[in-house]
Formats: sequence, structure tokens, C-alpha cells
Amino acid sequence: MNHQISRRHFIGMTAATAGLFTIVPGYAVSGLGHIAPSDKLNIAGIGVGGKGEVNLNNMKSENIVALCDIDREYPKRCFDTFPDAKQYVDYRKMFDEIGKSIDAVVIATPDHTHAVCAMAAMQLGKHVYVQKPLTHSVYESRTLLEASRRYKVVTQMGNEGHSNDEVSEVCEWIWSGAIGEITRVDAWTNRPIWPQGLTRPEEGMWVPDHIDWDLFIGPAAMRPYHRAYHPWDWRGWWDFGTGALGDMACHVLDVAFSAMKLGHPVSVEASSTAINTECAPVSSTIQYDFPARAKEGNINMPAVTVYWYDGGLLPRRPEGLPDGEEMGTGSNGVIFHGTKGTLICGNYGEKYRLLPSNKFASTPKPAARLRRVGMSHEMDWVRACKESPENRVLPLSNFEYSGPLNEMVVMGNLAVRLKSLNKKLAWDGVNMRITNLSDSDVIRVANGIPRQTPRQITINAKEAAEEYIRHTYRQGWSLGV
Repeated sequence: MNHQISRRHFIGMTAATAGLFTIVPGYAVSGLGHIAPSDKLNIAGIGVGGKGEVNLNNMKSENIVALCDIDREYPKRCFDTFPDAKQYVDYRKMFDEIGKSIDAVVIATPDHTHAVCAMAAMQLGKHVYVQKPLTHSVYESRTLLEASRRYKVVTQMGNEGHSNDEVSEVCEWIWSGAIGEITRVDAWTNRPIWPQGLTRPEEGMWVPDHIDWDLFIGPAAMRPYHRAYHPWDWRGWWDFGTGALGDMACHVLDVAFSAMKLGHPVSVEASSTAINTECAPVSSTIQYDFPARAKEGNINMPAVTVYWYDGGLLPRRPEGLPDGEEMGTGSNGVIFHGTKGTLICGNYGEKYRLLPSNKFASTPKPAARLRRVGMSHEMDWVRACKESPENRVLPLSNFEYSGPLNEMVVMGNLAVRLKSLNKKLAWDGVNMRITNLSDSDVIRVANGIPRQTPRQITINAKEAAEEYIRHTYRQGWSLGV
């Protein structure tokens, strides 16, 4: 028996608290009206047990003044690295207590809380560095881009390899016309390397004393704690993460998005292993179709199709790649298929090469057209934060670039979650909506909550798409716009 369900609404409330703590600031950096001592930024971290710790370590030259995490044990190494930083569990309390002394914020929480943390920081005039994927949904990504313009803060998404020289070099090769016009791009990853294709655990667990589970859940629907979600395996669960696509495409597709001058796709279609209401599939393929773009350099930009493969699926091996030689970097890669040749590379253009090799062996390297960063992705953001607004050179993955990139990435999950429709979804990127769904369209999907029946449920496709594009937040949470 099939049962009709609609957009879910769950109720939960978290409360911010206030207190007193003082960090001595300096005066006049980044347009915020103050500089930290020795012209250093006062940086706070939210979510510091994983990539947040890596990012903060790459900013050690600055003042790391506060560390915030819902888990008081998992980030112990980061706490020990920055013993003078004030520790918090709730980012809202941190802003209440010492917000005036913070210049910039690094956010590396699970995907579903990126937007609420970043918006709160920007509304206080703080520069933000947000780990990839920028947000959990298309609407959140668009909203953060608009907020960055409104609040005039320096932004950067944590797709760290975008600052590598190889990204620029691949773009310059493509724009030189060396491999001709490109109408197909293949990209792949070996992810997920965390569990996917799971159903929700049948029983919850007692919440450990060192975890604030309500804050972990944040704007998502409340569910019982289970170690299947925290500290790392949240990536595969739809409520918290964005699967292999959301996790890796901001890395892998970055060079394609840059070189091909991509924007909004006009349609998207997916195929995958079995999915359910709770968890992303074990593997998937996604086809993005893009319209023609303006000429760039020496080449026209005709309509192009980008194919994404994950979970061990791979594109066809390109002609001219020697036998026994890995594609890309093995676990990840991109292939640009041109009318005059092929360019293959790994993440962010790593190990790029033009094929067939004998044809391009004597081709001179194109002249540099793009800015070379010359420092880490994190420190390029720090540099921009310190510059005066009128002379500022923005970091390369600021939200004007990474916002549209992230929209393209996470909207691919719409096709995965609506795949039972068995049709190509027409996408209106400007208005963030699928235009070829009717009121009678339904999707049939496995119920990922084992305690509930039936095992397969029917969901109105238009309502599901609206929820996936713009989430219904738990009561007490909002983007504040």
C-alpha cells in the first residue's frame, strides 16, 4: 500500500544564553572599525573537530580567540592547540558574549548548519570562511550570496584547491583553444568512503554528556541521538549532509565550473542505486545540461553536458591515455572532451595533461591571464579581510563564485531524490525551481525509517522538490531574512 505524505514540520526550540567575557581588540581593519593587536585578525571557529581545525591551523599567524563546537571531546586536539581561545558550545552565546571582539569566523559544522551560522556572523558584520559545500540547499546558497553583498563582508568557501595554480593553468589551456570546443565533460569521485544507502537506526542511544544533541540537530527535524550520525558519518544522511555529490563535487567540479564558465544548468537527470527517505545512495550518475555561453579567449562556449559519477562508477577511459596509467588522480578526476584533443586532470587541475601527448608535446604554454594566489586558500581570505574595502582584492572562492558553484552541485541531489519520475528535470536557475513538474506527479521511494510502515511511500513531487530546494526549518531556527 502506498501512502501520501507532504512537507514535514517538526517542532523544537533552542534558546540562546548570554554572559560576559572580554577580548581586547585593536582598531581599524577590514572596515570593521578595529584591528587586533599586531594587525592580526581575531578569528572564531564554529565546528572545530575536523576541517575547522585544519583551517584554523592554516591561520595560526592570527589571533584564534574563540572555539565553538557542540561536542566537547571530539575537538580536544584543536582546544589543546589554541589553549587561550575561549570555548563555547553554542555559537549564539559566543556572539552574544564576545561578538564585538571577533573580526572573522571559520565555519566547518555539518552541512545543514552552515547557512544559519554564516548568516548570523554576516549580520554582525563578520567576514566568513565556510567549508564546502557552502550550504545544504540551493535556497540557502542564494541567500548567503545576497547577504554577502548586503553586509559587504569578505567571504570564502573552503574548496581549498581553488587557489592552486593548476586551476588557473587548466582554464588558460582551455581558453587558448588548444583542445578546441568542448561539448562534454566527465567528472568522478571514489566517494562515499562513509556509509550511505542506510536506513535510520531502529533505536536511539543515550546522548553522551559531552554532546549537545539539540544544537547538532539545529534547523533539521529532531531525531534520537545515534553514533551513526556523529561525529563524521552525518555526510550520507539527507537531513545533515549532501552525500558524495555535495561533499566532493565542490572539489572535483570546481575546475570544470571555472574553465567552462558554467552557471545554472537548464536540466538535470540522475540514475543511482536504491535510495530511501533518509540516506543518499551508494552510487549515482548525474547529467547536467548547460546552455551555450559567451566566447572566452580563443574558443566558443557551445552547449555542454557535464556527467558526474560517484561510488566507484567511472566514465569511459579517454583515447590517448597510455595503458596502465590512472585517470586523473585515480580517486577523482575530470576529462574535458574537445574537438581537437582532450585534457584530463585530478581535483583542481592536479596532474593535468593534454592528449594525445605527442600532438601537444611542443605546444607552448598559454600566457597567464588569471591571478596566482601565492599563499594558502585560508590566508588569501585573511589577506582580503585585512585590506581596506576600497582597495580590496577578493579571494578567489568568494561567494560571487562559490555561491553559483554550490547551487549547481547541491541541486544535482534534486535529480537523485526525484529519480523515480524517470525524466529529465527542467531547471529555472534564476527562480530556483523545476518547471516541468505537475501537481499530479509523485515519487515512490523506500521508507528509510524501519519502525514505520509501509516500506514504500508515495510523495507529491512538487512538494518534495520545494522542500529539497528550500527547507522547512525546525521551530526556533531561521536564516533571519
